[in-house]
Amino acid sequence: MTAAFTDSADIVHFIDGKPFQGAGERSQAVFNPAHGKEARRVKLAEKGDVEAAIASAKKAFPKWADTPPIRRARVMLKFLELVNQHKDELAAIITAEHGKVFTDAQGEVSRGIDIIEFACGIPQLLKGDFTDQVSTGIDNWTLRQPLGVVAGITPFNFPVMVPCWMFPVALAAGNCFILKPSERDPSASLLMARLLTEAGLPDGVFNVVQGDKLAVDTLLEHPDVKAISFVGSTPIANYIYETGAHHGKRVQALGGAKNHMVVMPDADLDQAVDALVGAGYGSAGERCMAISVAVLVGDVADKIIPKLAERAKALIVKNGMELDAEMGPIVTKQALERIEGYIATGVEEGAELVVDGRGFSVPGHEAGFFTGGTLFDKVTPEMRIYKEEIFGPVLSCVRVKDFAEAVDLVNDHEFGNGVACYTRDGHIAREFARRIQVGMVGINVPIPVPMAWHGFGGWKRSLFGDMHAYGEEGVRFYTKQKSVMQRWPESTAKGAEFVMPTAK
Repeated sequence: MTAAFTDSADIVHFIDGKPFQGAGERSQAVFNPAHGKEARRVKLAEKGDVEAAIASAKKAFPKWADTPPIRRARVMLKFLELVNQHKDELAAIITAEHGKVFTDAQGEVSRGIDIIEFACGIPQLLKGDFTDQVSTGIDNWTLRQPLGVVAGITPFNFPVMVPCWMFPVALAAGNCFILKPSERDPSASLLMARLLTEAGLPDGVFNVVQGDKLAVDTLLEHPDVKAISFVGSTPIANYIYETGAHHGKRVQALGGAKNHMVVMPDADLDQAVDALVGAGYGSAGERCMAISVAVLVGDVADKIIPKLAERAKALIVKNGMELDAEMGPIVTKQALERIEGYIATGVEEGAELVVDGRGFSVPGHEAGFFTGGTLFDKVTPEMRIYKEEIFGPVLSCVRVKDFAEAVDLVNDHEFGNGVACYTRDGHIAREFARRIQVGMVGINVPIPVPMAWHGFGGWKRSLFGDMHAYGEEGVRFYTKQKSVMQRWPESTAKGAEFVMPTAK
């Protein structure tokens, strides 16, 4: 691992193919959450720094857009090779700044690699349609062309995977990209920028601006930025969508979630427990696809809650770099306090606190931002801990009498990101998949994140905009369709035509 990504120097921007210090003096601490100590500082961009990135991307765009898709694909293939070589380095950076366990970070990088592989097929993905002789002597065809300068604003919980949902497809399609990563764990963005440069990406085609709301607003308002991709909480997603649209941009804003897992009476309860523990407490619950509500049908609750409680109490919580760790720390002290505040609220609202994760301490890491797994029973839909996204290792159990009530419960929630159903009944599985008003559905799969060629996105207040991330919808998002109709003088009738053209 190079010193630039491990020493105590400031984390800076990456503009026009090289590290960029920026004009401003503002910076913010980046913590190692397992130790609870400041590890480095990240520079926060001023408006001029963001404008420098936009100008660099705008300058690079015409030549990159005119590069044949197969040559752009070859750059992505080289980048794919380099990311595979450095995947453990990227995972270690994630664990150091986010806190998730190293094996989970490795999985995150692998899912990002899937999207890079998908983007390598861009020549096939950009193919248009052709119709010969749509009318006498006239042919019609479509092609997809890049938008120009586009930007991605990404969250702290997946500092490699979520940017990879965006920039590989955008770059392969011929756009120039500006990444604004989370200021909580920004170092991985610089390593990816370096690897893209090593892969042969021209200067200015990919830029990184570190920053806060000032950087975001500059990207949203600047007329040379044609599209914005965002992943984060629903209030911010709504703001990104409305502000970007107001300024004439194409916007894809993925918001919050409250993911349910319905456990039917016929389910294999041991499998369901494994699924709930892994999906509820993995990555300390800091996943937009984490299961935060177990919907227990019929008599399932009395059978499964003792098993869940036993497993929650036995979670191995420690520094994520220790290979036997099952759960690491929370990303920041503020996030830890917010999560534990929700637990207190749940108690006040009358939910039954079966396992309390508050006050957890790891020997040797007493200053770290740790909490244990928390389990609530007898949660009702009126409670804040049911309605709101906690984004921590808190699993709430809701009891319902039958399948119909379970479906209605899920469908009535304002979020529609992910959902799962555990059952052995094929009819129940089919009905659940068809009737549930959620964008991503798992049948005996707790975290149904689609593969690279399918696309990611929820429904309702979990997605603002029309197109999902990555996959073929990602290609459509980062390109615009052009339709061309053509005929030649020899087949053109003489005289002006004053009626609507029709097929003749």
